[in-house]
Amino acid sequence: MGDDVAVTTLALSGADNTGKTKQLGILGRRVGAAAAGAGPLDVHDGRWDAIKKEGMGSWWFETGPVEEVADVLGSSYLQRSRFVAARMQVRLMDRGIPMLEASVAATVAVREGLAPEQAADRARILLAPYAPELAAAERAEHGVVLLHHEDPAIGTARALSHEKSVTPTYAKYQQALHWQIHRLVAEGRFEEVIVVDGRPVAAVQDDLRRRLHLHTALVPARCLSGVRVVALGGMSESGKSTAGEYLRTRHGHARLKMGYLIEDAASRSEIDAPYDIAPVVRAELVLDGLDRYAAAHHFVDRITVESLHEYEVTAELRRMLGAQLHVVYIDTASSVRARRGTAGPADVTDRDRVKASRGARRIAEIADAVVDNNGSRLALERRLDRIALDPSWPLVTPATTPVNSLGLPVNLEAFLTALLARTTGGPEPLIDLLAVTGSGARGKYQHGWSDLDVLVIAEPGRTLALRQVLEEVHNELGEVKLGLTVLSQAECRAGAVTSRLLHVLTLLGAGSLLPLWARPGLTIPAPPLADDIAASLEAGVLSAVEIRRQLLKGAEDLRALFKVTALLAKVLLRFEGVECAGDTEALTLLANENGSREDIAMRARTDQATAQGLALLVLERWMATMPTAGAAA
Repeated sequence: MGDDVAVTTLALSGADNTGKTKQLGILGRRVGAAAAGAGPLDVHDGRWDAIKKEGMGSWWFETGPVEEVADVLGSSYLQRSRFVAARMQVRLMDRGIPMLEASVAATVAVREGLAPEQAADRARILLAPYAPELAAAERAEHGVVLLHHEDPAIGTARALSHEKSVTPTYAKYQQALHWQIHRLVAEGRFEEVIVVDGRPVAAVQDDLRRRLHLHTALVPARCLSGVRVVALGGMSESGKSTAGEYLRTRHGHARLKMGYLIEDAASRSEIDAPYDIAPVVRAELVLDGLDRYAAAHHFVDRITVESLHEYEVTAELRRMLGAQLHVVYIDTASSVRARRGTAGPADVTDRDRVKASRGARRIAEIADAVVDNNGSRLALERRLDRIALDPSWPLVTPATTPVNSLGLPVNLEAFLTALLARTTGGPEPLIDLLAVTGSGARGKYQHGWSDLDVLVIAEPGRTLALRQVLEEVHNELGEVKLGLTVLSQAECRAGAVTSRLLHVLTLLGAGSLLPLWARPGLTIPAPPLADDIAASLEAGVLSAVEIRRQLLKGAEDLRALFKVTALLAKVLLRFEGVECAGDTEALTLLANENGSREDIAMRARTDQATAQGLALLVLERWMATMPTAGAAA
């Protein structure tokens, strides 16, 4: 390597079982040929061979003079800091120079029964012959330390919990080592401090890269940040491909194959037989493939992977990705799968045998969701809808507001009060939620013009009982038209709603619309505004069609024409970043942009010519968003 190529040293320190080796392995594989590990300490000093023959533990804690332990460790650390490999631009070191002092101090604390402060002083004396060189080596490295926890006592317990067996000496050493590492942190001996605290491997890797990228562009800035992975498992012909394709087309997931991820990452790492290596390493190859794909497609935040066949690989992916990974097992009866196989039942059986030998059936035991695919495709898709929407539509507990807060006419208050009394009283309410929507919810109700729009969440089995209640209280409405919509909780969670109802759910989830009553403990999905706006295109299409239908009828129903024109105006404004809840406000704003009079929206309520002109104006704005006939796509 030429002298003109600078080498950046990235040293990752930490106590045992913080994940240093795994983090460096993932980082090194991702950086590629430009990165090289400096190797373990025992390859940098010839004395280690004899020490290992004697027994590392006994030499370290019993037979080896502490001066010799310090000398071997100090020589090894220094020699490793000088390691340079061909083409190396990034030197990756497992334990930086400050860890030498922490290790020696912890060792003498155990062997000589010293207090932490005394052990630190003793370590500095033992390492004094190397002090100038060690200081120079420390200045040349970018040091990051991984802590199990901010409390060294908790960190010690977590480090020991990963061990199959623990001797009293090792336990004391870990306790002393954690104390010394935290002392070094307090002294500012590390550039960066990352508290693992049980976080998944990928989350810590992302944190690590974010900090190291500042020192060299060879380290990618992030690792799967904000990306959710849905991994599909199941036996042959269970419907994994169908599920993956639906999530791609309906919910925008990038669709990747497990074999592609493994083989591409293996090729980059020069691994000739990736299916012969340990499952843990194979899972790391999958992570590397996912990471590279996400980095190359920065706009992708949802990925499906098919198919999960190996239990151990799946378990390791879960450990590394944590909540970013959602394992879905498609469960389909063998008789159904046998009928689906294009090469016949025997082929399905043969492929099942191979998958079963890899632990494919056991994946159901650790899956986040087991989806029954013995029914219709529609049923499968509704389950997939919920899986796709759950992370982006968080569940919230709605607050409520009293009926008299809406400012409705007395008869409508009486109707709603009676309706609530009959549907929510008793040990088992008929409904889960009731909310007034539209103008009545905004204090804009106008007698003789407005309807009373109400949303009810209730299970389908309560429909007839709800109808009976409505018949009992209907007289309170008088001449007011009731627009009642009933949805189930399952439909809300799966997003099986119209664009108008999605808008209502968005308002409820954001707290902009408060229901009059909700079952105690009820949670409802809160769709984000972006989903609401995107879905409103459907309302725009229907409104544009309905405007022409009304105009062709002669626009005899001015109220219907006004309402549908206002709806299309709201949709147009939404895509310009303007939210208008009121009909009159939306129409006035849109009309004013075209130089119309301020009062045109109010006049359109009663004047047929004005209503038709306003409808045509809004329709023209809608058509202006369409490509001209014959235009290239």
